[in-house]
Amino acid sequence: MPTWLITGSSRGIGFELTKQLATAPNGTHTIFATCRNPASATSLSELAKNYKNVHIVALDVDDDATVQAAAKTVTGLLGGGGGKGIDYLVNNAAWTEADELDTAKPDTMTAMYNTHVTGSFRVYRAFLHLVRLSERKAIVNVSSELGSLGDVDDPVFGAHFPSYSCAKAGLNMLDMGGPDATHDVGSAVERHIKLYESATIEKFSGKFINQWGKETVW
Repeated sequence: MPTWLITGSSRGIGFELTKQLATAPNGTHTIFATCRNPASATSLSELAKNYKNVHIVALDVDDDATVQAAAKTVTGLLGGGGGKGIDYLVNNAAWTEADELDTAKPDTMTAMYNTHVTGSFRVYRAFLHLVRLSERKAIVNVSSELGSLGDVDDPVFGAHFPSYSCAKAGLNMLDMGGPDATHDVGSAVERHIKLYESATIEKFSGKFINQWGKETVW
């Protein structure tokens, strides 16, 4: 039974990923669904009530204390880490703010970097011992095409969303949507799961792979 830890599970891709894994036939996945405030994560709480293979864990990627506390909680739920680990560590927690180069605020860029890059690194370091105990040992950083330097001249990217784009570009170097998104989250997550499950070091490590399994220019 594969074990997953997913950050940012209260909404968007994180919630959909948790839902699809939870509802897979025969309850074949164990999911540690993390979010900043479980008390306000209504949909996630309802999912956990109906599917016992979903465990909600408080974790704010911006805050090292909560990340460390979450790692201890998950270790305990896995039986103290004695031979059991996390097969798939999915760094998904993210946020964005619409801005332009002439309106972007330095504080916003710093905060976004802290979540997407430093936050993902915090989670990676805190849970690495559990990943090493697993059979799969897969670490996934959920990025965006807005972080591609190859697409920087595209009219949709470039000067648009600079804070988010810079943060995602930084995340891409950490090698280990919203309502207006152009792709349906359910279909996109189906493609995500297939990629995660088929990933190998030779195929994907150190590469920027889109949801269709194609390599994207960094």
